[in-house]
Amino acid sequence: MKKRFLPLAVMSLLLLVLPAKSFAEKPKQRIIALAPHIVEMLFDIGAGEQIVGAVAYSDYPKAALDIPRVGSYHGMQIEKLLALNPDLVIVWKSGNSQSDIDKMKRLGLNVVFSNPKDIDDVATELRYFGELTGNQKQAKMVALAYEKRLKMLRVKNKDKQLIPVFYQLWSEPMMTINGTTWINQLIEVCQGENVFKSNPTPYPKISIENVIVAQPHLMILPDENADKPQPIINWDKWPEIPAVKNNKFIHVDADLLHRFSTRMLSGIEDMCEKIDQQR
Repeated sequence: MKKRFLPLAVMSLLLLVLPAKSFAEKPKQRIIALAPHIVEMLFDIGAGEQIVGAVAYSDYPKAALDIPRVGSYHGMQIEKLLALNPDLVIVWKSGNSQSDIDKMKRLGLNVVFSNPKDIDDVATELRYFGELTGNQKQAKMVALAYEKRLKMLRVKNKDKQLIPVFYQLWSEPMMTINGTTWINQLIEVCQGENVFKSNPTPYPKISIENVIVAQPHLMILPDENADKPQPIINWDKWPEIPAVKNNKFIHVDADLLHRFSTRMLSGIEDMCEKIDQQR
């Protein structure tokens, strides 16, 4: 997994959605999107050509690779951003630096915030972006299709037997998720029961001993296209963990599951199928 993921995921539940009435009447034609999931959603609703600036790792769809970069979660290149003369800057409030956000506001830029608090909010965001960009019709269609597919996934999996799972978000330091996180919601669709859901910290650092005590029956290991892969933990050293004893490990696609986008549903579907195979 790429290191870029940590600050994005850790803050995933801290976003604020602006009400629809807050945007101007005239659709915005020059947009800067300051998170990969915002870029994906804009392309989903037919507004990809309106994006004039994006951040590092905005790599989907392929056309997004041609968009000029104005920074990353480490910070924005404000002068470069200003030179693009945007009508609108869509910010991921907890994924971008507050000092950068404040600076953009002081400079008079039209800043609005992305805010998927839970997996249902992806549809809300799609409709919101449709209003902002003048792509209401396609946005409504994409949002409705997303809602229908998510409902089908929930219905398909709702009666399946719960299985205690450990989600290895990061290996060094070892990190996982609690029950308040976005990723936990995805696991619950598949009737997985997060063994660290009661931890008071959304993305806690844990030890091998913590995992031994938690006794998961399944290990979920997210994979991501990374320049420098995470260190691999040799779990075979701890056969007292049920998942290890019974060789119950699955790999899931982090690029699908760790972004607030419509592609997340494909990640859920894949994860549910793999969990089913291990029940």
